[in-house]
Amino acid sequence: MSVNIEAYLSIKEELEKQNVKLVAVSKTKPNDDILELYNLGQRDFGENYVQELVSKAEQLPKDIRWHFIGHLQTNKVKLIASFVQLIHGVDSLKLLKEINKQSKKNDRVVDCLLQVHIAEEETKFGLSEEELLQVIQLTKDPSLKNVRICGLMGMATFTSDKKIVRKEFNKLRQLYNNIPGIDTLSIGMSDDYKIAVEEGSNMVRIGSLLFGKRVKD
Repeated sequence: MSVNIEAYLSIKEELEKQNVKLVAVSKTKPNDDILELYNLGQRDFGENYVQELVSKAEQLPKDIRWHFIGHLQTNKVKLIASFVQLIHGVDSLKLLKEINKQSKKNDRVVDCLLQVHIAEEETKFGLSEEELLQVIQLTKDPSLKNVRICGLMGMATFTSDKKIVRKEFNKLRQLYNNIPGIDTLSIGMSDDYKIAVEEGSNMVRIGSLLFGKRVKD
């Protein structure tokens, strides 16, 4: 197995001291690897592909808290609405409304993070600062009672320049601080989670440090 148990235990201890939640990014990884971390006490796992997530949720322990962390298409929401714990990448009002619709069908309130575009790369998904504030206002509509906006998520520019990464994380933290009623700031992955925590992250998404490099992405 490719699970790095030593790294997991070290990172888990490090994050627990700072009250930061660890989401183990298990996309493309076999069930046996997930179970290895599960047996060490890990319960929050992140997946990027809907069909893979559905399959794993059916086969693995029911007390796993599944996070959908990829770009979610509206026509796939219905497949995960009955069980997903947190949807990280809500990047449009259209998607939020669809999550609300499917959550209502399942008699659930699904927690969501609004994804903000903080990176310099054009390819990254996410709301602009202006769009974010507009969506925040619209979520006060009582018709959207089956979703709960509990925080923000962002992905930094893929660069070795830590100053750029820190600046982007800091910008999102400032936005987060100015929005009342939210409690989750999900920034930081394997390469930059330490900077993210320093900049106020309370949820990090770590994959390759725990499971090794992925064969596909």
